[in-house]
Amino acid sequence: MRMFVHRPVLMANLAGILVGFGMFANFLGVSYLVQMPQALTGFGFDASILRASVEFLLPGAIVSLLASPVGGAMSDSTVDGLYLHHTKVGLWFDGPMSRVKVTNNVIADQIADALNFHTGVTDSEVRGNFVRNTGDDGLAMWSDRTADANNTFARNTVQSPTLANGIAVYGGRDNTVSGNLVADPVREGSGLHAGSRFGAEPFTGTLRFTDNTAVRSGTLDLNWRIGLGAIWFYALDRSIDADVRVTGDHYLDSTYNAMMLVSEFGVKDVVDIPAVHFKDVRVDGTGTSVLSARVKGSATFENVDARGVGAVAVNNCGSFNFPATGSEFVLTDRGGNDGGWLADRLLPNTITCDDRPPVVVPPPPSRW
Repeated sequence: MRMFVHRPVLMANLAGILVGFGMFANFLGVSYLVQMPQALTGFGFDASILRASVEFLLPGAIVSLLASPVGGAMSDSTVDGLYLHHTKVGLWFDGPMSRVKVTNNVIADQIADALNFHTGVTDSEVRGNFVRNTGDDGLAMWSDRTADANNTFARNTVQSPTLANGIAVYGGRDNTVSGNLVADPVREGSGLHAGSRFGAEPFTGTLRFTDNTAVRSGTLDLNWRIGLGAIWFYALDRSIDADVRVTGDHYLDSTYNAMMLVSEFGVKDVVDIPAVHFKDVRVDGTGTSVLSARVKGSATFENVDARGVGAVAVNNCGSFNFPATGSEFVLTDRGGNDGGWLADRLLPNTITCDDRPPVVVPPPPSRW
């Protein structure tokens, strides 16, 4: 109960109560006023119940409905230094809006997301926030009906999302996830994620994951009963055919895989992930594989170092048709991939599909 007398919470609750009473009083007052017989009272409009509703109350309701997207927009706004605790969603931004900055907030113990850029949020930044114990994605960009574009999630810490992902991007154009620390996701998601799902607009332009660290990610998906990747790409509603670049990331002590590309079995011959580029990535410990490919497509690897690998380094199932020509997923070695994980025998598309390999506990991360 002490939380409810905390000044910011108390003032917000009192304001909500007063506004609610005001709206209710206005509704009753207008109804009585316009129905008063002018001949008897000297005021009023002699309105019937139907006229009072349609002519005097309905226009205001329509204007409120039309104005709500404008009133809720926060273009050129900054949200800084808040502590948000035990709410449904910490910060939810329904666009269109632009040039929003969300900085230095603490968001903990949420029923759903800590933050979601939903529908047409552009040229905005989420930086330096601390997120813990969310019931859905920690930080998300969701291009629902209108693409999120030119946004950056940078230098945030996301710990222990109990469901879904630490940081997720669903569609959009030219978005960046950079310099974040994500640790200990629990289920139905992992550390870093890009997915063409939930009705999102397609990925276009360039999607960048740069200099992020994911710790103890690559969880077990309890629906599929397979391990995910510390970073994973999921083509479901459509292909992920943007220019996807993963550069400078570190994946430490991954429970299952470090990197994963996957589609749903029902659309495996319809969608693909054709252009993901991994460069300057370090993988320090996996319970299973460095790369799990369960989709049609391709990826390139340059200076991707791996050690402490628990199973076959590349689990290449492609789209599970197993043609004689090799997997439908093609790997390209651009050089500098240390640790012996990307052996010549795996290139370009050798089928090495072990659907559910046993997990080997990796050694703890250490200095390279």
